[in-house]
Amino acid sequence: MVYNNKFRYPAEPPTWTFKEVKDRIPARLFERHTFKSIVYAARSLVLSAVFFYLALRIDPLFKNASVRYHLGFATAETLRYSCWLLYWWFQGLAFTGSWVMGHECGHGAFSANKLICDGIGWVLHSLLLTPYFSWCVSHHRHHTNHASMEKDEAYVPKTRTDLGIPADASDSAIKEMLEDTPIYTLFMLVRQQIFAFDAYLFYNVSGQMRYPKWTNHFTPNSVIFSDFHFWRVMASNFGVLAALSLIWYSSMVYGFMNVVKYYGIPWMQVNHWIVMITYLHHTDPILPHFRSGTWNYQRGATATIDRDFLGWQGRFFLYDVAHYHVVHHFFPRMPWYHGEEATKYLREAIGPYYLRTSKPVFQTLWDNYNFCQFVDDEGDVVYYRNKEGKTIHEYDRDAGRVD
Repeated sequence: MVYNNKFRYPAEPPTWTFKEVKDRIPARLFERHTFKSIVYAARSLVLSAVFFYLALRIDPLFKNASVRYHLGFATAETLRYSCWLLYWWFQGLAFTGSWVMGHECGHGAFSANKLICDGIGWVLHSLLLTPYFSWCVSHHRHHTNHASMEKDEAYVPKTRTDLGIPADASDSAIKEMLEDTPIYTLFMLVRQQIFAFDAYLFYNVSGQMRYPKWTNHFTPNSVIFSDFHFWRVMASNFGVLAALSLIWYSSMVYGFMNVVKYYGIPWMQVNHWIVMITYLHHTDPILPHFRSGTWNYQRGATATIDRDFLGWQGRFFLYDVAHYHVVHHFFPRMPWYHGEEATKYLREAIGPYYLRTSKPVFQTLWDNYNFCQFVDDEGDVVYYRNKEGKTIHEYDRDAGRVD
């Protein structure tokens, strides 16, 4: 199913079972090859090392008196800042690729050996200030309850009540309550992209609404965890603290601004890409959310969408994490390098429940952020409403189009 103005997620529940879908996919695509995975993980680390090596030469080159004399001060500075922008962009992608490898470790898709998965995943995520084991707990629960209003762990929609919108509010009243200036909306979107992942880890922002205040990924007695998670949470905290100590030491030795330039800004890019990718996976006008009684694993797994994310850069640096996300929700332990082929079989098996779009992702981010405001307090299957209080299906009906 292509994502455009004509097609929508089917209204009726799927008739196929999870087993029937799995049986359509060749068994070889579920095989995990440890050496191959290690090569991919090493590739991201080597790329980061190469980018860092090149970045070390940016300022010495363009601040060189001879270079400035021949190029002119303005041209040299323009080139210098352009090179820094290129470094931040590509190092951010390389860092995110390492984070994605940690994500695969958390699912057990990296290797059949759990010790290898947890060892590599813990190191990679700790270096990027993500509490590996703690995040694994909530992320696993997200996958097992995806698109459930009561049990999902991430990107749970706000309801009318959450936003204080009366049930009988008119479209114009809703618009008056939610409408913002484009510049303010842009500010809020940028804030989301920079801080949302840390806000989720520290304060459960965008997480399960029924959890108590101060739910977080660092306190062992947080409602996210069970008693047997205690030492896993502590190991996660130790990894993040060790990375922060290394950052502090580097700041003392090499200077705070140098650490910001070489590590801090690319790390912020990691947060941005993680949030953008996951937000667009789970927040879209055409994607439903289900309440208890209508949710099942099949419906939850299909309530996401594959996206052509950054073209070749998303495929090379980010390991298809956005390109083939639907199959990942069906089979989280399937290695990412089988995602493309497995999606062909998955698409045949689930038919119209497979969603994919090639719409430019930055345009989609802006459009979805403006459209997806809240869902109804009641209803077994709910869709996002916009600032006028309408779902995308209401616009279909207004246009005389029937799904």
